[in-house]
Amino acid sequence: MSALLFIWPGSEASFYGQSKVRANHFQGKVAIVTGGASGIGRSVCKELGRRGTGLVVVADINSEGANEVAQAITLAGGRAVGRHLDVTSSAEMQSLIREVASTNGHLDYMFNNAGIGVVGEVRDLELKDWQHVLSVNLWGAIYGTVSAYQVMVQQGSGHIINVSSIAGLVPTPLGAPYATSKHALIGLSTSLRAEAAGLGVKVSVVCPAFIRTGIYDRNRYVGLRREGAVARVADLRVMEPDSCARVILRGVQQDRAIIVLPAVAHLLWWMYRLWPGIAEPLLRRPVRDMRKLRIKT
Repeated sequence: MSALLFIWPGSEASFYGQSKVRANHFQGKVAIVTGGASGIGRSVCKELGRRGTGLVVVADINSEGANEVAQAITLAGGRAVGRHLDVTSSAEMQSLIREVASTNGHLDYMFNNAGIGVVGEVRDLELKDWQHVLSVNLWGAIYGTVSAYQVMVQQGSGHIINVSSIAGLVPTPLGAPYATSKHALIGLSTSLRAEAAGLGVKVSVVCPAFIRTGIYDRNRYVGLRREGAVARVADLRVMEPDSCARVILRGVQQDRAIIVLPAVAHLLWWMYRLWPGIAEPLLRRPVRDMRKLRIKT
């Protein structure tokens, strides 16, 4: 634990080591990445392309963005296609997964990455806010997991990767719907991992934090002055999405059950597990700060 205190939060190399990733690990494999048009998903797609993945399916509700990412991978020498996907539709999810597996003869990696957030106090949120977040973050991942798992069990191989968050490991005040969905993803992934082990299928869950993506700007802010709220979280982003993608794929190759990144996220996780009495007062501080931005009705 003490060693963590001397690691710079964004230092990927110092924490995760210099272990080399075999260049051919992803070659010839077929991968689907939901939410692949932006943020972590986009970086994972591009990194898969750089590592010689046989086919990267960039799936996103933003069809234009998905096609742009796929085109960039193709121009760089990889093989990718962009596909429209609404993860809240079980029919669309099942159709895409079956088509990809049938056309290519196999599906090797399923990255359930699509996610959204809503920021605000529970007293200001409406049920529709909860329903929207859970439909994308949780049910979208469930649809992807169940459909991909059926294919992978039949073929006797494959790896499902669900993208949760540090919000799935520690409390996230003013983000209760998001934290609820991400805690559930960890339960889903770790439970299925034990079941899948004897059937040739691997399952991992990724818990990133403080990544420089646009999710903070795209979040819905309820009962808060948006500009002030966004500004308060902007300085917390310490890791670039491309670095994040490299750590994720390293963890996938190593078949790690829970992939937590960057190093500061490990520190927060261990602090909460070992000393919850110390961590809880620290969690109340941002609530007090954000409450100053609350729009009173």
